[in-house]
Amino acid sequence: MTVESSTGKKRAIISVSDKTGVVDFANGLVTQGYEIFSTGGTKQALVEAGVPVHSVSELTGFPEILEGRVKTLHPAVHGGILAKRDEESHMAELSAQQIGLIDLVAVNLYPFAQTVTRPGVSLDTALENIDIGGPTMIRAAAKNFKHVLVVVDPQDYSKVLDMQAAGTVSEEIRHKLASKAFQHTASYDSVIAQYLRGPVEHFPTDLTLNLHKIQDLRYGENPHQLAAFYEWKAMPDQKFGSLASIRQLQGKELSYNNILDADAALAVVRDFGAPTVAIIKHTNPCGLASNTDLLVAYENAMAGDPLSAYGGIVAVNRVVDADLAQKIIATFFEVLIAPDFTEGAQELLKKKKSLRVLATGDLNMGADQLAMAPTLRQVTGGFLVQTPDLLPERDLQMQVMTDREPTLEEVTNLQFAWRAIKHIKSNAIVLVKNHAIVGMGAGQPSRVDSVKIALSKAGVKAKGSVLASDAFFPKVDGVETAAQGGVTAIIQPGGSISDTDVIDIAVQHKLSMIFTGRRHFKH
Repeated sequence: MTVESSTGKKRAIISVSDKTGVVDFANGLVTQGYEIFSTGGTKQALVEAGVPVHSVSELTGFPEILEGRVKTLHPAVHGGILAKRDEESHMAELSAQQIGLIDLVAVNLYPFAQTVTRPGVSLDTALENIDIGGPTMIRAAAKNFKHVLVVVDPQDYSKVLDMQAAGTVSEEIRHKLASKAFQHTASYDSVIAQYLRGPVEHFPTDLTLNLHKIQDLRYGENPHQLAAFYEWKAMPDQKFGSLASIRQLQGKELSYNNILDADAALAVVRDFGAPTVAIIKHTNPCGLASNTDLLVAYENAMAGDPLSAYGGIVAVNRVVDADLAQKIIATFFEVLIAPDFTEGAQELLKKKKSLRVLATGDLNMGADQLAMAPTLRQVTGGFLVQTPDLLPERDLQMQVMTDREPTLEEVTNLQFAWRAIKHIKSNAIVLVKNHAIVGMGAGQPSRVDSVKIALSKAGVKAKGSVLASDAFFPKVDGVETAAQGGVTAIIQPGGSISDTDVIDIAVQHKLSMIFTGRRHFKH
């Protein structure tokens, strides 16, 4: 038993905010024997295009009320969507109530995100752009996907028309469209929740992140692992100077590990206001330098560890010109990332066809939003969530703990070293001279071993360098080893039960030692 319209045609409701392709889709449905019902702006667009269309009010027998807030919230709509066609009692009820079936629902939602990202938007305006009827129809159709087609993505219009014409709309396809529909409403609701929550509440009781797939990747960390790259959509249409919004100008497809390393490189150079170059290997900066002359910054970064630089990632926080590009192509790198590149630079970089060249745009773009972005790390059965390790320079307290005050040159190098250390994996030690890393030790179970590795990497350049440690020295051995290697000043958090002994050793070796009271673990 079925209930049909008076014309015997199938029925579709079309109500879309994004009108891309909707006229062609509606015309295709009419050709396939559908009767189209619509509302508001969508109905107007279809009428203007000459598509035969009826008002939803003709279905409901009830006008739109409350300034359009209530249009489709009616049994004549939702009964027609939710009825099980193979359930005799459902069909009898529809017949008794003279409700016709709805066979297809094509809906996408009010532009809430686009509205609230406009400057100066009021709360009242935001609330008016929260769609109620749309999500309700989508969810109803998706729940009853065995009998109703639900289409939320304009990219699916032509596929649906082709499959219907060929008679190949399988339950598997219906299932997939329903899954996409529920994800559409879930993403929509997560953006609204994020907006209403505001920037203060970092950790609500329930946290849903709106993630949008940018691309499938060839493989994960290893070839036997599957992987994809997703963008965190805090607010869709909000642009960030990040890996998620890059323009790839040339080179091979980015891999999982390329993206990890490039993101680490970008985080480093974004942290420095002066012209800065970072060279990353396995997410650690093996080379890092700042200088008013970008060419000098690159040369100093390369000098930090030229052996490890081979095959690494280069990041620059300024536009790359031809002179710098000429220097860079002299070494094999996997990825080069910068805000932009001059035409001359791009021509030179083309000589390295396999080099992935990425332009981020302004690195300050969306900085406030990125500062709010949670960092996630998966553990068995869940995720650890935290705010980013952001500590403005004005909040850095530098307390001199020794009788020798650092020189002005040491102070500026210590500040550079402290900014660099948070990007190096614990236990982290970095040696700096002339605003450039000259030696780095990372990821060792023992802090003194990291000191020894940093000194070994620096060689003769260790003499006269300053040292930063991401956490306190638990024993005097690390400080003593550093002093013997030629280090003249140390910056560290302090807080060890051995602080007194550590300070005494620094005094004995005529070091200047500064405590920050903050640490920069990066596990």
